[in-house]
Amino acid sequence: MQYYITIVGTTDIRARFFKTLERPGGAVAVAGEHNRAMTAITDVPGLRVGHAGRTGGGWLSGVTVVLPPAGTVGSVDVRGGGPGTHETDALDPTTLTRTVDAVLLTGGSAFGLAAAHGAQQWCEENDRGFAVTGGVVPIVPAAAIFDLGRGGDFAARPDAAMGYAATADAAARKIGHAVERGNVGAGTGAAIGRGKYKGGVGTASITLDNGFVVGALAVVNALGLPFGTSPQRVEPGSVRLSDEGASTPRGAPAAAKAGDGTAGASAPPALNTTLVVVATNAILDKAECKRTASAAHAGLARALNPSHTLADGDTVFCLATGALAVDRSSEAARQASLITLQSAAADVVRLAILDAIDCAEAVTTPAGEFGAYGR
Repeated sequence: MQYYITIVGTTDIRARFFKTLERPGGAVAVAGEHNRAMTAITDVPGLRVGHAGRTGGGWLSGVTVVLPPAGTVGSVDVRGGGPGTHETDALDPTTLTRTVDAVLLTGGSAFGLAAAHGAQQWCEENDRGFAVTGGVVPIVPAAAIFDLGRGGDFAARPDAAMGYAATADAAARKIGHAVERGNVGAGTGAAIGRGKYKGGVGTASITLDNGFVVGALAVVNALGLPFGTSPQRVEPGSVRLSDEGASTPRGAPAAAKAGDGTAGASAPPALNTTLVVVATNAILDKAECKRTASAAHAGLARALNPSHTLADGDTVFCLATGALAVDRSSEAARQASLITLQSAAADVVRLAILDAIDCAEAVTTPAGEFGAYGR
């Protein structure tokens, strides 16, 4: 199996990532050097992404919406011990509805989930939803990160109007559009390393040689730091792998050891989350979407140290637009196709998370300074 990819980072990152993708009898081909317009979740045909957010005046928060084509099937896997979610039960494979009308990622913790109502309003106005007598009920699952107070005002958080604006922004985009990264949308108030560095939005995609496209969009608001990296960069815009590589001990994050005022028994709870939307053009049912979301969590664990802790809200949604059939000519063919797809999902999630950290820019607010990791 051959991957065609475009990724961010240094030559060291690319070399190490390629090594992880090598398969017996196959190689890795690079589609090109880093070009943020070339690799994104919107490489999955039909998907669009919109952002809305506010900064200044106590604000540092926002909303991101992934708007799929009609008929897209979806599911979710929530692994974090402290999730803030909306309508995720509807995505269980045993429930009635099959399709997803939009996925909303938001700041504002549980308060920010109110933004999902704005996305639902937009979908209803545009006749997107589960048909019932008298109209439609839009299925808009949502998940939130904790960024309360990072702009200086604890009460400055997304609402229904911001959710509506992000959905309308997605709808206004052309198919295949470039996706804004870094300090945008739900990544506006995101932070990593116990709040020492800025987090944000990142995205990436992988195209398999059988035509399947797997894309991911991540909102990184993590307790830890990129796994196996140091905060120093060897060139602008790149995250350098440490000499320890994958054998880096999973100890306390660097920020916790640095005496930055956030570590120790008196520190506030580590309220942190990484939210991901994985999408593919494959025809999958809800159970297969669920399994793909589960497999994609491996990419989160490969990218961040730590992940999936008691205080995390780590959540992965999976969307399948249904444009390309999976080989189901035999049971062996079906299994091989799905395993390859799910492996690619984990790989692309890792890339999207690294992209989010790479694109995040430093911010100073009344609540403090959030540096750019490695700069």
